[in-house]
This record gives sequence, C-alpha cells and structure tokens, in this order.
Amino acid sequence: MELRQLGYFVAVVEEKNFTRAAARLHLTQPGLSSQIRRLERELGQPLLERGTRTVTPTPVGTAVLPHARAAIESAELVARTVDEFTGLLRGRVRLGFVSGAAGEIVDLARVLAEFHRDHPGVAIGLTEHTSEEMVAAVRHGRLDIAVIGLDGAELDPGLGVDIVLETPIVAAVAADGASRAAIGLTELAGHRLICLPPGTGIRGVFDRACATAGLTPEIAYEAATPALLLQLAAHGLGTAVVPGLSEADAAAAGVRALRVTDPELRGSLALIWRRGRPGNPATAVLLGRLRTAFGRDGG
Repeated sequence: MELRQLGYFVAVVEEKNFTRAAARLHLTQPGLSSQIRRLERELGQPLLERGTRTVTPTPVGTAVLPHARAAIESAELVARTVDEFTGLLRGRVRLGFVSGAAGEIVDLARVLAEFHRDHPGVAIGLTEHTSEEMVAAVRHGRLDIAVIGLDGAELDPGLGVDIVLETPIVAAVAADGASRAAIGLTELAGHRLICLPPGTGIRGVFDRACATAGLTPEIAYEAATPALLLQLAAHGLGTAVVPGLSEADAAAAGVRALRVTDPELRGSLALIWRRGRPGNPATAVLLGRLRTAFGRDGG
C-alpha cells in the first residue's frame, strides 16, 4: 500500500466520480481506476461502490477514509517540518480570485511579484472564476487560497475566512434616468435588470433577498464584471445591480447609484483557505502575505 494510492482513494471519494478525480490528479481515468483496484486487492476489500453516475465509499471505505486522510496529512506535516527547518520554499500555490474584485482594494499583482522575488522556487497558479466554483475548489483541494464574494450562504466550517471588504449593493441607472437616492427591493425587482452571473457573491445576495421576499426579477442582461454592467446601464439598457459606488465613480461611469432599501443589501469580499490543511509551506507564507496586504494580519 502506497501513500499516493490513499491520496487517489480520497480524491475519488471527494469528487464522487473517477473522471473528475483523474482530472484533479492529472491522471488518466483508466490509470486511476487501476491504482484503486490494486489498493483494494492489497487490502482484500472493496473500498468503493461504482455506480453508473456516482461513486460512493463502501462501509469498509467509509471506515478507512479518516485514516487515509490522517496518513496524507501526517506525510504533509513531515515534509512541511523539514522545509520549515531548512528555510526552503518550493512547490506550487494555487490562488483563485473574483474577476476585477481583488484589484479594487489591493494590488494583487504587486503582492505576487514580491512573493515570487523572495521565493523564486515556488510556482503560482492563478484562476479566475465564480465565487461558488472557487469555494468548492478550495474545499476539495483544487485551490489553496481564494478571494471570493460571499453570497450569504453558510460556509463549510473547515474553511478559514477573512472578510476583507464590505460594501452596500446599489442599483445603477443611466445618469438622466432618476433623480431620487433610493429604491425599494420590490420596485427594483420589477425593472429590467443587469446582473452579475449566478455563482457570484453580489448576485447570490440579491437572489436570496428576492427569494425571501417572494419576488421573481427579470434579468435582462448578465455580464462578468461590474464595469460592463455599468456601461450597459449608462446606455439605458436596464438597471444594474452592482457593488457600492462613490458619486465620482458613478459620474465617471455615466450612471446614478440608488441605495437599495427594504431591505438594504450588502456584499462582502473574503479571503478563504482550508483550516488545518494549509498545504505546503509556500501556501502558508503566501496566505500570510495576502492577509497582511488586505489588512487582516492580526485577524
């Protein structure tokens, strides 16, 4: 029995699918299946129930799973201890971030450049995706750290979370389209709306508020960045649901920002990572750099 085989077994259980687990591990699906069968033959018991659409652990697999995870974590701790003792940082850190969000409050490129200068032996992988996808990726080990927008849903307690920015959610209309300062959620839901796509934090907060109020809004347009939403709103194509804007930023974008009331809506940007399993030493060091950059080093 090899440690890597235990890692393969854990990955299949977490992904509930051989194809997804193989992609995560950068293996072929037949090769992964062969390794799992070899492990099962050595143990003398089947570890997985192979369904047509999903894979689940057998009773023996369920009993083995926490020990497999403990063995993997122990091996990681041995490597981390040696690396920390020698002061050597190497490996790869996988970082995810929300499109356009991180740069609003910290120069992410500068943080990464300084980290690379100090630790050139560490490769950094960057991923830009929806918050929903990145939460799952951090939870399942496909990402080490992510900067996400929170949608109001309760996060896995196994994730560490730092709130790095809170902002009101506003309705942006063409500059000549309104003279008031606020709009109620019920009225807003009756407008032709321009929103971020599902899976993003701001959209999640808005959708949850509408569902709670029994409202079914008409989403006329979706775009990946607040800047594009504002451009569409400025041309009179609808009302954009976006993070808070200063008067100067609203004027520069050609829109007027209205506070959303009844209820007021707020968005949050957060830094997340896996508690207790921060990965290699490089991940822990980059996480510390990011927390400092976001002003959360004491949190």
